Amino acid sequence: MTSQLFKWGIMAPVAGTLLVLTACTDLEIEEVDSIIVEDTGSGQVAGDPEQLVEAVYNGLSTFTDQANTYSLFEHPSDELIPPTRGVDWGDNGVWRTLHAHTWDATHAQVLNAWNTLNSRIFNTAEILAANPNARQEAHGRFLQGYFMWHVLDLYGVVPFREFEQGVDELPRVIPRSEAIELAIDQVEASIDSLPSAGPGENIQGTKAAAYSMLTRMYLNKAVYLAQNPAGPYEHNPEDLQKVIDYADMVTEEGYSFDPNYFEIFEAGSDHEPILVSNQGTPENRWMMTLHYSQTPSGWNGFTTLADFYNSFDPADPRIGNEPTPDGTPSSGIGTGFLQGQQVNDQGNVLIDTRTQQPLFFTEEVDLAGVPTNAGVRVIKYHPARSGKYILIRYAESQLNKAEAQLRLGDAEGALETVNAMRATRGTPELSSIDLDGMLMERGFELYWEGLRRVDQIRFGTFTDTWDHKTVTDPTRVLFPIPQQALDSNPNLVQNPGY
Repeated sequence: MTSQLFKWGIMAPVAGTLLVLTACTDLEIEEVDSIIVEDTGSGQVAGDPEQLVEAVYNGLSTFTDQANTYSLFEHPSDELIPPTRGVDWGDNGVWRTLHAHTWDATHAQVLNAWNTLNSRIFNTAEILAANPNARQEAHGRFLQGYFMWHVLDLYGVVPFREFEQGVDELPRVIPRSEAIELAIDQVEASIDSLPSAGPGENIQGTKAAAYSMLTRMYLNKAVYLAQNPAGPYEHNPEDLQKVIDYADMVTEEGYSFDPNYFEIFEAGSDHEPILVSNQGTPENRWMMTLHYSQTPSGWNGFTTLADFYNSFDPADPRIGNEPTPDGTPSSGIGTGFLQGQQVNDQGNVLIDTRTQQPLFFTEEVDLAGVPTNAGVRVIKYHPARSGKYILIRYAESQLNKAEAQLRLGDAEGALETVNAMRATRGTPELSSIDLDGMLMERGFELYWEGLRRVDQIRFGTFTDTWDHKTVTDPTRVLFPIPQQALDSNPNLVQNPGY
């Protein structure tokens, strides 16, 4: 039996030559530009479906990385900035170009995400070709729709090949408008055989996970069906009603808002987590932002923008809590936005070991030539109390519902849905809400969770300017097809603007 390289629209030999970015960190960027499949001479042989299902769910750990897919969904948005401090986080400008919207088809993270996501789609095709039982097939379909959504959202097309097709056959290319229909069909087809489970550490798909993903898919469907990817978008009332219906189904599965916002991201949370990553941890989320002198010693990387930080009502608990230092590790770190003077675990003024000055996080931050203390840091997962990394949670589905209500003309219903969340959180209720307010509310609730780019595109603000981002090119709503993929699969056509 021989092994051959399966090509996902890219050149197989680059497996050993992909650029690995480490900045000033100990990160290891996860694979993958090719996967190994067995060829008996008459076609590929699928593996054990149960093992395949477990393996693909373990592969959700790719979303816990600070690079790869997460970087494409967050760095181009108005809520995260990746400053270069001296040579730290320089990496040939790979992070800065994401924020500035000046990436091209050779960008390492564009390639890494393409490779990883498309290989996961092929893994789900193998599940479906492995004679699965009804439960295993449901997981295969749910996962295929989940990964397919990410690819169509980022790149506008999905290269796809059934597992039984020969390894030398080029993947067909599914356009965005067809891919979203296929992704929805797969997730909807999974529902009956997925388990019903309430909130907790669900490491595999459930009915609630499917319902929640469908609220996301139907809410963004107008974007994917638009003739121009940059809009305008015409939301189908039937699709918006689907968002509302599926959001209500999530609630019926036993989910509710957590009265303590930051407990959602702690171990033992029992209200909101719908799907969590079995492998991979939230560690990257605090390491990518904490200063070298804090405990744990972070990589002194990403921060939020001053305008985004200042958009919060100081009375909103989601802005964060001051630390309660008691001598235990990481007790000197607060939650939410870390701004101003920082303290150590004993409550004493923390000293920046690089400058020997008190460590004071400033609001203003630039893209390059940045002091070590510049920028407001963000902590949702606290190093001392974090639980598993959350991939899908309840609040998103309810905000999707509220937005659908608003777009259907039911501003009163949308306000009621949003205020139900705000009241539970202890946040002052709103007296009214419009589309601008809805986008702001999504930012207040979902910041740094990997959805901001999607939201800004749907609301038409992605081509606006903000700090250190002046490019307004509408073609940037899609990333380019990686050049290596174009070189190896002539069925692919580069997106406009690249």
